[in-house]
Amino acid sequence: MLNSRVTSQQFNREYLRGDLREQEPMSAHTTWRVGGAADVFYVPADKDDLVNFLRSMPTDIPVFFIGLGSNLLVRDGGIRGVVVKCHKGLSSMQVTEDREIYVEAGVACAQIARFCNRNGFVGAEFFAGIPGSMGGALAMNAGAFGGETWSVVKSVTMIDRDGTVSSFQATDFEIGYRSVATSPEHWFLSAKLTLDSGDLDESKSKVSSLLKARGSSQPVQSANAGSVFKNPESDHAARLIEQSGLKGAKIGGAQISEKHANFIVNTGHATAYDIEQLIAFIKLEIKQQFDVNLQTEVRVVGEH
Repeated sequence: MLNSRVTSQQFNREYLRGDLREQEPMSAHTTWRVGGAADVFYVPADKDDLVNFLRSMPTDIPVFFIGLGSNLLVRDGGIRGVVVKCHKGLSSMQVTEDREIYVEAGVACAQIARFCNRNGFVGAEFFAGIPGSMGGALAMNAGAFGGETWSVVKSVTMIDRDGTVSSFQATDFEIGYRSVATSPEHWFLSAKLTLDSGDLDESKSKVSSLLKARGSSQPVQSANAGSVFKNPESDHAARLIEQSGLKGAKIGGAQISEKHANFIVNTGHATAYDIEQLIAFIKLEIKQQFDVNLQTEVRVVGEH
């Protein structure tokens, strides 16, 4: 852990084309709308700019990548080091000559579902139910409505701490439920997806129905980070939380959603501490009532 804050003066700006900021509030970049400031915040202009940025950094500065800021809780003390936001600079998506879908890490998952449908592909409809971006979906094997990210991935590119870009096949990774085994200093840049052709009207209808189902069953109008807990084997976290009587419980401005018990919403004035305390309270209650150890799906980072 760093003993002092990182400043933008520690970076060589000569070849950088992106947006470099200091003390950027992470509450502006997370879907829970909470979190302290990042020492340094960088939005790369594109992949080449990101390579130059990583190569310009002192090697002892920690780096943290984000996309849309879903599935993420940044503590109120903020993040020491550098946060890289990929959503704007890594946003390319296209159909390759081999009829594969090339998707960069910053593309929103809902866009993938729509793009695939417009271009004659089926099998990506489940992406419409994932609130994050491609990079985060790859990092955790995100899923929705019975589909999982890595079920359609053929290959990926990654970048390491030194700015070196490498390519991998999907078979190079150990994939599990909401988990992918990777090095902590390797981050996903892009993926190639393999999908089938099929009935596009049926696919479009499926995307619409999935979005409608999401809207009716999840608190999409409130600040949240998606599902908080992984589903235990042969069960559902939401069922356990609801059965425990915790639905609607609050700590500070954080509340277990009345609409879906595996969501915690910011009612308007929550702190990251409120949310983290509510997560701990849910875990304790579920352990005491059902002897089940709930595992968080959201990533908790930063300092108290």
